[in-house]
Formats: sequence, structure tokens, C-alpha cells
Amino acid sequence: MRATRTVLASLALFTLATGARAACIRPEPPPPDSKPAKPALPEKPACLDAKGGCPGWEAYSYNDAVKAYNVQAQAFRPLAEAYVQKLNAYVKASADYAQCEVKTLQ
Repeated sequence: MRATRTVLASLALFTLATGARAACIRPEPPPPDSKPAKPALPEKPACLDAKGGCPGWEAYSYNDAVKAYNVQAQAFRPLAEAYVQKLNAYVKASADYAQCEVKTLQ
């Protein structure tokens, strides 16, 4: 990302110095396959809401499933945050591209 900014800044300075207009660079969105898959919530047993509750083995099984989900959710979070950063960078680059196109009309 830093290298891209340096190249774009250099290109902008060159454009200003020479009076030439640079072509607007169309941004590319992050690839859809880079979107992380959200972990599925464990299925809640029907006995959980029943008056007597779940038998011990079923309650323990559900508790284990919730613990496993929490581990998956912790691993998912940084992947999701990284994907959001890519999306935000794409939005910013799209706005920059639109402004560049507007300037070519002036």
C-alpha cells in the first residue's frame, strides 16, 4: 500500500511539473473469494428452553459447541477486519478515481 502511494505521489508531481494529464487509474475491488466465511452458530437444543432443561450430556455437548464457536469467532475477527480494510481502501480509491475523472473534464 505504501509503495502504491509513493508511485501515485510521484506520478502526481510529474504531472504537475510537466503539465501533462495522467490517465485515471480505475481501482479494483478485493476479490470475492478473499471474504472470510463467518462461522455458523451452534444449533441450540430444544431442551434448552424447556422447563426441566437439558440432560447433562446434551447440555455439555452444547456448551462444547459454543466454546468451539467462540474459538472460530476469535480467528474470524482479524480476517474480517483485514477484509474491511481492503473494502475501505477500495472505497477511497474509487472516490479518488471519480475525482480524477472529474478533473479530466475541467
